[in-house]
Amino acid sequence: MIYRIMADIVIVFHCFFVLFVFLGGLFVLRQPKLAWVHFPAAIWGAGIGLGFWFCPLTTLENSLRNIGVAQGYPSSFVDQFILPLIYPELWFSSGFPGWGFTAIGLFILFSNAAIYRLVWQKYKASNR
Repeated sequence: MIYRIMADIVIVFHCFFVLFVFLGGLFVLRQPKLAWVHFPAAIWGAGIGLGFWFCPLTTLENSLRNIGVAQGYPSSFVDQFILPLIYPELWFSSGFPGWGFTAIGLFILFSNAAIYRLVWQKYKASNR
């Protein structure tokens, strides 16, 4: 049971991390110092989406989930509703298309690049 709880905690953290990767640039517009945390997170998220890296949180989740399944229920609220938010391939019975992850990675890169351009323009305007 403890492994399932630990896996759920990791999954919830993972979900917040993914949200931060996607939406953190908006926080940077209000608080530019958050760029020191968000910029590396966004690069990491884009790299995972583009297939350059593998997320260690996924490995940890899978390990804890596999141990936890042996201890009790094979499915939970988190399995049913949170996991598909992080892993889009769970939405589709035939699998998530490979180009979908590339599109996600490119979306992260371009949307955050646009936001950081606004942050840079705001910074330059305030230092004139």
